[in-house]
Amino acid sequence: MKVAIISGITGQDGAYLAALLLKKDYQVVGLLPDGRLLDTVRLDYLGIKDKVILRRIDLLEETQVKRMLAETNPDEFYNLAAISSVGVSFNLPLITFDFNTRSVMVMLESIRQVSPRTRFYQASSSEMFGSLGISSLPIKESFLFHPVSPYGISKASAHWLTVNYREAYKLQTCCGILFNHESALRPAHFVIKKIIRSAIQIKNGDQKELSLGNVSVVRDWGYAPLFVEAMWRMMQQDDMADYLICSGIPTSLRSFVDMVFKKLDLESSEFLKTDTSLLRKLELETIYGDNSLAKARLGWEYNLTTDDLVHRLVEDEIDFMNWEKKMK
Repeated sequence: MKVAIISGITGQDGAYLAALLLKKDYQVVGLLPDGRLLDTVRLDYLGIKDKVILRRIDLLEETQVKRMLAETNPDEFYNLAAISSVGVSFNLPLITFDFNTRSVMVMLESIRQVSPRTRFYQASSSEMFGSLGISSLPIKESFLFHPVSPYGISKASAHWLTVNYREAYKLQTCCGILFNHESALRPAHFVIKKIIRSAIQIKNGDQKELSLGNVSVVRDWGYAPLFVEAMWRMMQQDDMADYLICSGIPTSLRSFVDMVFKKLDLESSEFLKTDTSLLRKLELETIYGDNSLAKARLGWEYNLTTDDLVHRLVEDEIDFMNWEKKMK
């Protein structure tokens, strides 16, 4: 039985990845932030809380990480732990940069010293590329980074640390450069989750309007349960490398809003309001990627259209909301 460690197991990706690995007969060890209130709602929803081993740890403390590696002897280590909100990173730039970079250095150095056979996955982000201009799109793995947020800068630093340990120390490391990927398990402050839940609540008569910032932005949105499969496939390769994981489909936020409301037989213009406080200091207007390398080398399949994605997300959110009501 393979042993996999997942930091950030209680988040969207961590929960879906844990469920996938359990189906593949892994023993899954999930790392939890030390000293914080335990939040296992996503693991509970997927019915896997009692099937994983949960362990508290401070990922900034090298001694704790080394002890954990020695005791678990993992085959694979998926690092999904991060301060992951772009908006929050502008308000807390020092904290964001410190955790998102220093924790990765601690993990890599601990693996090098204690468990060099362990394969390491780093969750990189499309935010590392910044604003490239329409003529440069779609983004490919070879593009240079030019991040425009503290979050993007921290992710770029962590990305290069992971590459460096692969090249300099010959560790088996890889980075998944994931574009926006959504599900019912997204935290409430992420915009697609907010849109879908608000639309459902408006349909149910529990909410009157939806407030958003810049709806002209164009993004590459995908389905999280399919993205975690790409993570696992990356870790099974003989030659570790870094891959863009994305849908490859550019969609404006306004179009996404319209599609969600149409799915619920609502007219978005009747409920959509602009809130200038939600505008970012710097905004990426358009960004989407090319997933051809991941499809060719990993055998990864992503064939959902934006209509397919919207349908799945609305249905999943309704199911999740019904589950929440039962749990109260």
